Amino acid sequence: MGTLQVKAKRRSEGAARSGLFPARNDVAQPTTRFAGACRRQRHARKRAVSEMSADRQTDYLPLEDIATLPELLVQRARRSPEQAAYQYYDDQAGVWEHRSWAMVENDVARWRGALLREGLSKGDRVGVRRRNGYPWVLFDQAALSLGLVVVPLYVDDRADNLSYIIEQSELRLLLVQDERHWTCLSDYAARLAAVQRVVIETGSNIRSLSLEDARVIALDDWLVDAQSSALASIPSDTDAPATIIYTSGTTGRPKGVVLSHGNILANISAGLKRVAVYPSDSMLSFLPLSHALERSIGYYLPIAANIEVVYARSVAQLADDLALKKPSVIITVPRIFERVYSKLQRRLDNGPRWKKWLFEQTVAIGWQCFEHRQGRQSFHPRLWLWPLLDLLVARQVRQRLGGRLRFAISGGAALSPSISRIFIGLGIEILQGYGLTEAAPVIAVNALDRNRPQTVGLPFADLEVRLGENQELLVRGPNIMLGYWRDPAATAQVIDTEGWLHTGDQARIDAGFITLTGRLKEIIVLANGEKVSPVDMEAAILDDPLIEQVLVVGEQRPYLTALAVLNPEVWMDVSRTQGIETHALGSPETIGLILGRIAVRLFEFPGYAQVRQVFVSLDPWTVENGLATPTLKLKRHEIETRFGQAVEQMYAGH
Repeated sequence: MGTLQVKAKRRSEGAARSGLFPARNDVAQPTTRFAGACRRQRHARKRAVSEMSADRQTDYLPLEDIATLPELLVQRARRSPEQAAYQYYDDQAGVWEHRSWAMVENDVARWRGALLREGLSKGDRVGVRRRNGYPWVLFDQAALSLGLVVVPLYVDDRADNLSYIIEQSELRLLLVQDERHWTCLSDYAARLAAVQRVVIETGSNIRSLSLEDARVIALDDWLVDAQSSALASIPSDTDAPATIIYTSGTTGRPKGVVLSHGNILANISAGLKRVAVYPSDSMLSFLPLSHALERSIGYYLPIAANIEVVYARSVAQLADDLALKKPSVIITVPRIFERVYSKLQRRLDNGPRWKKWLFEQTVAIGWQCFEHRQGRQSFHPRLWLWPLLDLLVARQVRQRLGGRLRFAISGGAALSPSISRIFIGLGIEILQGYGLTEAAPVIAVNALDRNRPQTVGLPFADLEVRLGENQELLVRGPNIMLGYWRDPAATAQVIDTEGWLHTGDQARIDAGFITLTGRLKEIIVLANGEKVSPVDMEAAILDDPLIEQVLVVGEQRPYLTALAVLNPEVWMDVSRTQGIETHALGSPETIGLILGRIAVRLFEFPGYAQVRQVFVSLDPWTVENGLATPTLKLKRHEIETRFGQAVEQMYAGH
């Protein structure tokens, strides 16, 4: 009898004494009462499936007959005028507002009328700098319906980066959420000469700003006299540019990725064929719409599929909005799951041991259930424990996400397999995917019935993929960008003469599933010639809730070192437990402690792929201090440069 079975038997005997379950002699055979509970649960599931069958009918628009993105909205409004389209929170009224597709079309017509008065020409670029929300949608749809090209700007990006984008794309009009989003650019006035109109949503000094600069106008004033312009005549050129999305720029200046209407439509069409969504679904949107993933999959796809999108009030209120709005679908990035895991781990570490044991058993058996559903593992009697463990543990965690989540799509960066296993083991279906802005943006994603969490899934059916030199992943298909804005040389570097997009990512392909193994530009070559992928090592190290951010260093060095940012709250608990002064980050005791924890996470890596020294800080690497991109990717070169002295000290004497 296995260890888990022996423990289960002991607990079942204890439960029998407490009256929870009758005693049983063979742990492999369920009791009559337990079997009855399982049958009742199966019957309840069947009834629920039967009741949901009417709701599980897709309502996809015929994308093969739709040429442009504004046509999506027109077709949806005609087909489903009274269906729920959006929810958003009105801060002034203090209530959640609801909009149907017909109402959306009317609202867009008003914004379209305001844009018409600006005298812009088809192909002109217009920018939007605001957090995601309903006005973002209205501006985007109105602009696209006039043949304008939308350039999204990140709210948290640095002023010098933003001014470069505005200048390089020659923006004619800019919508910003707050007056500070415009005034912060005052030091770069020369770069903003092409802008003829600045529309500001909120701020107490907009009137004064408009007196100083005739280009500035308050949103309410801009819209007040606008005559609604019906979406009767909209662009029909599917190959025309729809947007220019500037890459995050982890190295050098960002490049403007030009995507056509057809690029994006092809991508969402392929996405709907991979993962089915229904009108009964709802999506909570909280990632920036400036990001290609949220924009394509979290905004355009719901229009095509008739899904209501609820805009979260803020990231700070995300937990409350999840519990309140109970979404069935979310688009997210690994950082969200990493933060939830960190809080769970901290709570378990500070609680009684039996709770941690119960949690671990729940995850283990939940994972086995998942593997059994996927057809990769045969049935085992211990799976009969899942209904009880689900009730006692897993369901409580899922309730924190609203309790109705069907699946979450994770993209933007690699999700640690161990963290993925924990959430999937708790019954939260995570579909990891992969893409690039240059691919509009999704290249591959797992499916609910074909989910290998350690991979980024199968490529979309309309794509060709192959491995090139140095195992680089190459992609070709209808979603590949038109090119980089006014940069043919950079375009030629990534799209070859046969139309293959060179992703820069190394990969392997097994049974069609893609596994990323590293970045060509990020592979570290040690002085002895050994090669390591810092991304894989960093993902493993970040499984430790104490370490908030980490960068592995070692190019042409004798061994690997790391720069690490600690979670302040976890560090307070750990330092107190270990008897270390909280501020003594550079002490031998602290360094030894952190190196020991890193070693545990890197146990399965080769001997040369171990961290020998570490520099520790409590100051995070952010967009504001120039060490992270707006999508929270670390700027490796900038971090290594900023902490160059610390790096050299870690190699002193070697």
